[in-house]
Amino acid sequence: MMWRDAAMDRRRLLSLALLAAAPLLTAAGKKTDEKKTSVGTYVEIHALAATVMRPNGRRGVLTVQAGLDVPDAKLRAKAESVLPRLRAAFVQTLQIYASGMTPSLPPNGDVLAQVLQRDADRVLGQKGARVLLGTMLIN
Repeated sequence: MMWRDAAMDRRRLLSLALLAAAPLLTAAGKKTDEKKTSVGTYVEIHALAATVMRPNGRRGVLTVQAGLDVPDAKLRAKAESVLPRLRAAFVQTLQIYASGMTPSLPPNGDVLAQVLQRDADRVLGQKGARVLLGTMLIN
C-alpha cells in the first residue's frame, strides 16, 4: 500500500508542476509559431505549384512565386488574416490554368496575373491589393 501512496504523490506533484508551467509553455509556443509574412506593403505568398504535361508526355510541376502589394494597412491586415483562403484560390486557379497549357509553350505571365488578380479581389472583397508574380518555373 505504501508504494501506491508514493505513486499518487508523484502524480499529483507532476500535475501541479505541469499546471504551473503551462503559461510559460504557451508563451514560448506563440513566439515560435508567429511568422512574419509581410514587409512594408508586401505580403508574401509562398510558392504555388500545379501539375503540367511536359512535351515528352510526362508530368511536370509549374511553380510560381507570388506576392501581394497592399498599400492600405487595413486591407493588408485582412489579406494576412485570409492568407490561407488566398493561397487556396490561387492554387486552384493555377491548376486550372496549367491543365489547359500547351506542353511545349511557357506559361503566359500576363494571363496568369490577370486571373490571379481577379481571385485576390474576390477573396478580399474589394480592390486595392496588387498581385505580383515572380519566378515561373516548369520542372
